[in-house]
Amino acid sequence: MTSTLERPTPVAAPRAREPRRLGFGRSRRSAWDLKLSPYLYISPFFILFAITGLFPIAYTAVISFMDWDLVRNSGEFIGFDQYAWVLSQPKFWIALRNTFSIFLLSSVPQLIIAIFIAAMLDQNIRAKTFWRMSVLIPYVMAPVAVALIFSNMFGDQYGVVNTTLQNLGLPAVPWHSDAFASHIAIATMVNFRWTGYNTLILLAAMQAIPREYYEAATVDGAGKVRQFFSITLPSLKPTLIFVIITATIGGLQIFDEPRMYDQYGTGGADNQWLTVTLWLYNVGWGEWNFGRAAALAWILFLIILAIGAINMIVTRVLVRDDGTRDPRSRRERRVQARAARQRMMADAASVGIRGEETRR
Repeated sequence: MTSTLERPTPVAAPRAREPRRLGFGRSRRSAWDLKLSPYLYISPFFILFAITGLFPIAYTAVISFMDWDLVRNSGEFIGFDQYAWVLSQPKFWIALRNTFSIFLLSSVPQLIIAIFIAAMLDQNIRAKTFWRMSVLIPYVMAPVAVALIFSNMFGDQYGVVNTTLQNLGLPAVPWHSDAFASHIAIATMVNFRWTGYNTLILLAAMQAIPREYYEAATVDGAGKVRQFFSITLPSLKPTLIFVIITATIGGLQIFDEPRMYDQYGTGGADNQWLTVTLWLYNVGWGEWNFGRAAALAWILFLIILAIGAINMIVTRVLVRDDGTRDPRSRRERRVQARAARQRMMADAASVGIRGEETRR
């Protein structure tokens, strides 16, 4: 008798349960990475600035309200007396006038010359790299060396400029005793050193202008001069504003050239070329009155901040009208950017879910 035994059906082994992962999911981690990564990338600069820049500024503000004793490293709180003393001194207003005079005499010609040189270097000329590097040589020279060379050139008796003028039958110019003449001499030093730097910035902006504009203008019969005023200058507005802002900040903080213009470094016998920063140095390290020097520094900081705010307003108006190429408003750009971030987060979450299903 034959018996047929049924083969037992194999029972599937219980599926091992995957260990539960602790921490952020992929979608949440992607969202945190998208939000925090930019701040982490730029955080080293702000940390360094807080230590080396922000703390000294705040500490100077505290000292400006005190009668500070450098030996004891302490001071007595006197309120706004230091500010009142600075504003009541005629020397402050003379220094402020000299600072603005030198700034205007240096910035306006410097900007015009830089635009002209940049336009020449933007043409198809031979040895472009050589000429572009040559205009940067005065900038890499030491400011003290430039000041010493030009102070001897503008000497009252044996200077090269006065000697040349006398050989041409012209009277000598009192470069050190006359206030306006000293301002021209110092502005010449500034122009010599900074014109090449601004030229390269403007040249880079000129090369970023699409060449199709010039080709279309040439087809329409516009000459080089018309193309310069109709295409080049309007396209340079944002860069020109940047150059003007940096020149304003640097011009109001001018120190090296007036300091090295003569052997005393005090701004002249009658304060002919005394600037705000030079007077600040004389008050702080000459008279050892750091409370007044700190107050003067903060007054200069507020002046620069006010001029910077005016430049900011002008910048926004000009760039909004001519410099921007995005017709959307700021609110529309913000809404679209938020929608794009949400789409990215949703895509990252869907990719994470598909990856989990694939592993299962």
